[in-house]
Amino acid sequence: MTRTQSLPIFNPLECRPDSYQGWYQQGNGLWEQGRFAEALMSYDRALEYYPNDYWAWYKRGITLEQLGRYQEATESYSNATQIQPNNYWAWYDQGCIYLQELKDYPQAIQAFEQALAVLPDDYWAYYRMAEAYRLDGRYEKALVALDKSLAVRPHDFWSWYRRADCLRHWGRFAEALKNYQKALEIKPHDYWAWYQQGQIFQKINRWQEAIHCYQKALDCNPDDDYSWYDQCLCQALLGNLDESLYCLERAVDLAPRTYLALAQAETALMGLRETPRYQAFLSENQQYLEQAVFQ
Repeated sequence: MTRTQSLPIFNPLECRPDSYQGWYQQGNGLWEQGRFAEALMSYDRALEYYPNDYWAWYKRGITLEQLGRYQEATESYSNATQIQPNNYWAWYDQGCIYLQELKDYPQAIQAFEQALAVLPDDYWAYYRMAEAYRLDGRYEKALVALDKSLAVRPHDFWSWYRRADCLRHWGRFAEALKNYQKALEIKPHDYWAWYQQGQIFQKINRWQEAIHCYQKALDCNPDDDYSWYDQCLCQALLGNLDESLYCLERAVDLAPRTYLALAQAETALMGLRETPRYQAFLSENQQYLEQAVFQ
């Protein structure tokens, strides 16, 4: 018999005076069995006996998360923090809900700041706080938080990668490229780090370097239509029309209607569209182009 199975499961409608511990333990047992609605009822009954119990409010919060009732979960965590302001977990979990589920980034930042007041060197709270700043468009603050996470974990791929993302969105492309390279030193075959470098090089008209990055991205994911199409554009801008058409063909193989429509409207492909090979290619795929037009 497992520990969960050995816990007594009472009828929630029965009145059991002085049974806080019984209801709390039952809530834990039901939670471990995945019976979250019943677990929530048990924690509620436990709190009737002991309204100032940190753990009952905290467990109620994680149960409400499992039920998808995120706003109520933050309220339970908030009650827990009022009882034990120096307990890390209620602050951290509350921050995660605000960040990931409710998209309330200022509230997430406040919660992670409180978690860090309890555990000042916590990697996860710094990293999640940086994510909240990044998604809120506050890139300078995000970089400060990521520097803190890197002070704890200097070889953390995600901190370097997100640092690069912040710099890219901020328009600091040279620094962003250096940070993507730091990420790739840790995880050399990461598709996105190569692809985002390609995007930067393409944006600043360094097309040969962009092609190199897209090829590296395709080494990681050969069926990535984005890299094939973006490489097609760069090859065309360099005047490499045969290579451009080859890349376009690969993109169209993966998403015919999308890339035929884009190719017909793309200014960078004007020269390619005038070639006999492109016209033959277009004829072979006319059915997809017509579908794209009528969508």
